[in-house]
Amino acid sequence: MQLIMTHENADFDAIASLLAAHRLYPQAIPLLPRRVNRNVEQFLTLYWDALPFIRPSDWHKRKISEVLLVDTHALNSVRGVVKRPSVHVIDHHTDYQPHERWHYQVEAVGATVTLLVEQLQSAGLALSAEETTLLLLGIYEDTGALTYDTTTPRDLSAAAWLLGQGAVLAVARRFLNLPLTEKQFALYDQLFTAVTWHDVYGQSVAITAATAPHDFDEEISGIAHRLRESLTPVALFMLVQLQRDVQVVARSASDKVDVGVVAKALGGGGHSRAAAARVSGKSLAAVIADILHVLPQAVTPLAQVAELMSYGLQTLRPSVTVAEAAEVIRRFGYEGYPVLDPDSKQVVGLLTRRAVDRALSHNMSNLPISRIMKTGTVTVRPSDSIDHLQKVMLSEGWGQIPVLAEGDQVANGVPIGIVTRTDLLNYLFKPGPRPAEPDMRQMLMEKLPPPLWALVQAAGEVAAELGQPLYFVGGIVRDLLLGQLPTDLDMVVEGDAIRLARQLQQTVGGEVHAHGRFGTAKWTLDTAVWQTVLDKETLTPSPRRPRRPHLLTPSSSLPSSIDFVTARTEFYREPSALPEVTHGSIKLDLHRRDFTINTLAVRLDGAFLGQLLDFYGGQRDLAQGIIRVLHSLSFVDDPTRILRAVRLEQRLGFHIEARTAELITNALPLLERVSGSRIRHEFELAFRENNPAPVMQRLAEMDVLAHLHPAATWSEANAAAFARLRPLLTDPLWRDFQEDETPAFLYFALWVTPLPEPAQTELVERLRVRKMTRLDVVACTQAWAALTDLPPDARPSQVEKVLRPYHPRVLLVVRALLDEARLVALLEQYVREWRGIKTAVTGNDLRALGLKPGPRFGAILDELLAARLDGRVADEAGERALLAELIA
Repeated sequence: MQLIMTHENADFDAIASLLAAHRLYPQAIPLLPRRVNRNVEQFLTLYWDALPFIRPSDWHKRKISEVLLVDTHALNSVRGVVKRPSVHVIDHHTDYQPHERWHYQVEAVGATVTLLVEQLQSAGLALSAEETTLLLLGIYEDTGALTYDTTTPRDLSAAAWLLGQGAVLAVARRFLNLPLTEKQFALYDQLFTAVTWHDVYGQSVAITAATAPHDFDEEISGIAHRLRESLTPVALFMLVQLQRDVQVVARSASDKVDVGVVAKALGGGGHSRAAAARVSGKSLAAVIADILHVLPQAVTPLAQVAELMSYGLQTLRPSVTVAEAAEVIRRFGYEGYPVLDPDSKQVVGLLTRRAVDRALSHNMSNLPISRIMKTGTVTVRPSDSIDHLQKVMLSEGWGQIPVLAEGDQVANGVPIGIVTRTDLLNYLFKPGPRPAEPDMRQMLMEKLPPPLWALVQAAGEVAAELGQPLYFVGGIVRDLLLGQLPTDLDMVVEGDAIRLARQLQQTVGGEVHAHGRFGTAKWTLDTAVWQTVLDKETLTPSPRRPRRPHLLTPSSSLPSSIDFVTARTEFYREPSALPEVTHGSIKLDLHRRDFTINTLAVRLDGAFLGQLLDFYGGQRDLAQGIIRVLHSLSFVDDPTRILRAVRLEQRLGFHIEARTAELITNALPLLERVSGSRIRHEFELAFRENNPAPVMQRLAEMDVLAHLHPAATWSEANAAAFARLRPLLTDPLWRDFQEDETPAFLYFALWVTPLPEPAQTELVERLRVRKMTRLDVVACTQAWAALTDLPPDARPSQVEKVLRPYHPRVLLVVRALLDEARLVALLEQYVREWRGIKTAVTGNDLRALGLKPGPRFGAILDELLAARLDGRVADEAGERALLAELIA
């Protein structure tokens, strides 16, 4: 026999889950707990005849071998249940320790009854109005009428279905908001008077406690509800001494405070917004002390402006004209610009795009912006809370607020950054759950070689001393999150990259080559620099990387230089043109990038080391395997991003999302405007991929090749040649034969060589291919033709003669092009054997015999070599005999 049970002090979710489980398993017995909440008891009293429950007082001992637990993981003692029953759990509380022999259906929804309602829907079961109303009460009570952050779309869908099945909202309202009884009011007054407030990481938490009279028999969760409405704390902990036990009821109004963590520590349970515990053998004071001890673990520190702001900002002077401001807005696109006094550098106003547009419409383009700006000094600091920022924006009506530095530096009021209304809205209403932030500091420590990790720490310390935020940006962050070894180690500086690089040079050595026009610096590193940073290393010992001395060896794989780039922004005056670049913040620097997965950044300076920046959903798209373009005009600004999108898609095994694919299709005609050298560079990058064939195949499928040039095609023969080249790159015969040649040329030649001569010429012209590469492609064509034109019974000397003029890289391309076994055998035998055969007789021997240098020299030596290759002579004596015949 099967029994359905739930937890004590049952709320509507627990009792509704009992009912729903019974409807799904009608042979099972729905046994009420000994204690239920007062509003639940009143509902049961009114509708008892329409419900199938059995009270504990009516339970008769029976042999129970199966138990279905709903809304709980605890199996209470019941007469008749065998020692080891089969237990199945249906619950929405995901924080639990599983029992090895139990079966679980635990999913993160707002209410357990939601899971059961979904099963009722699938089973097509009809319910009465009383039943649907009880089930709706279960969902509403545990989700705060669908307003708690734990609410999911599944809860809304289940509630909508119940309303469609006849649930009565008027009844639900009545039982969710019962008036307090006289005893409850008396206890409420005690608790209200005893409230103490506690600031935990910037969050205001209320704790109150009282002792209930000995005859108190009311439920207390309703009192907690009223207290929360009256006090409006971020979180409330209400403690009531009931005889020997302390009943704790906890409620949270923010996802920043997880009261379930505290309740669990006290031996109770619940979820992040509502939880409870019953503590035995402790006083109220002792339980309060326990709560205060655990609270820091349950509270997320209040967000600060520093988490949202962008360092660096575009400002204007009051004397700038409306027309000049309009041009700045057109170039950079911001909605607002702080206006600074030119002498004091203090904020005196804010100019908005809307004000400029209105001024232009009234022919006021020649007026100074001081006539149309919002006046005032509205600022915040990095340590200000998000709540404070929100209040300032609401009260002042400024959508862009300058940020002043902390401490003594604020005396002159010079802003160091800006925070915008968009920043705030993205933080408050970012769709979907925020992904768990990875430990980037740990990732850097584990993935980077110890000397490089030490260098990162050294650079971060210097950047912190200069007050200049330092970042890894783009590819290195993406690769770290994908579990791959990083390759691109450029650093972005919010401030002055050249100053930072020179300070590093003074601190640990090396050489710096600066480019003031672009705000970049190359820091060249030698062995002394690496040894210096290793000597200064302060790695914290850990099980994953214990501290130990590091010695540089000649085989240490470390970069010879690191580039420092000042954060910048771009402006494209026309489609496909090169951008104009100016200094900007890290957010603007990320905003100019191509795809969301390349907009991630990790901060490296000081206490911020390891902080991950994700303004544009890069983590989300990484998790979903998506290549998503950052802006709808991105491919218009730079059509080469089309080739980059395909290259990334194939390298990572991702897929280009639908809207991005549509934008690519619309931008294909713009490829005609892009210079050949830029297109060629993208192909060179593609040919350096581990397997370029899928990239080329995808470019053909998306019609990209056809828009580059009619001769740019891709065929099965190309794919087969690419496939043959891959193993050759590691084959000992051909690996040694490559002479360190890069695969980029080899793949390019394989793609172009099979084309007819006119098409081949046109394509290399379109791509502005270098002269040496053109000559090599022509050589590949000639060598391939010469080898394929050999007769079936070609002698070794004939093979050697046609292949002798060609560079090894040319022969490797020809080998990958060949699909005929006979020709492959001839070419490989040439490489393995015939290429190394030389004559014993040399030009010096001919001179010694009195012959004069000239064409006859070459003819005689060729004949001697041919005889040696074809086996007509076997040694030097044979060569000299043949030489005598030739001379005679």
